[in-house]
Amino acid sequence: MLEIRHLTKRFRGAPVVDDVSFAVRPGEITGYLGPNGSGKSTTVKILTGLLHASSGHIFYRGQNVYDDPIGFRQRLGYVPEEPNLYGYLTGLEYLQLAGGLRALPEHLVTERANQLLQLLYLHDARWVPLSNYSKGMKQRVLIAAALLHDPDVLIFDEAQSGLDITNSLLFRHLLRELAARGKAVLYISHVLELVEKVCDHIVVIHKGRIVADDSVSTLRTLMQRPNLEGIFMQLIHQDDLESRARAIASVITQ
Repeated sequence: MLEIRHLTKRFRGAPVVDDVSFAVRPGEITGYLGPNGSGKSTTVKILTGLLHASSGHIFYRGQNVYDDPIGFRQRLGYVPEEPNLYGYLTGLEYLQLAGGLRALPEHLVTERANQLLQLLYLHDARWVPLSNYSKGMKQRVLIAAALLHDPDVLIFDEAQSGLDITNSLLFRHLLRELAARGKAVLYISHVLELVEKVCDHIVVIHKGRIVADDSVSTLRTLMQRPNLEGIFMQLIHQDDLESRARAIASVITQ
């Protein structure tokens, strides 16, 4: 289990992530939701080692990850929202590089990379430079790279961004299959309908603090809302967006 305990990150003294605690359990897909600027991306950057926390701890299987950060990263797979890749490499070369950095045997990397590229509809483009890939193709390469070393913990940050309908459906099935195989999955997305369909557990962050941490069904009952969209809107005290949309349209049609 991945446990986040009292995590805080301050920028110029102001807390962006403020005493955040939650858990990501093996065999579950945990949705991590919040409006822009709520602290989601900062939390993820701390979990992946891209930022240092101002205070708090992260535990994996009961061990503080700061005691062995390299060991933890070997068990972590991460897909960021923006696919910043080495454009001069081909899809296969990028996966070979990723596998080499994970110290995987060369023959295993080549075998898995080709299999993943085939299953992600990228095999025909395996020798094409990444600079010629569409965003959706790049996202699929990142998904393959995140899975290559068989990690126990997976963090997907808007990983479906740029995917077409077929690959979005494939990704949804993949999330469920990974959880069924005992992976701990943290899934960040703005697509509430998808989160509601695939996530076992929901954590909502607003203004740097956790405002909900429960199953969707329990939150529906407690908050008397029929769907995740209604729950989310109530939790973050969002404006009446329909009225705001009418006001925007009125500005340009006067």
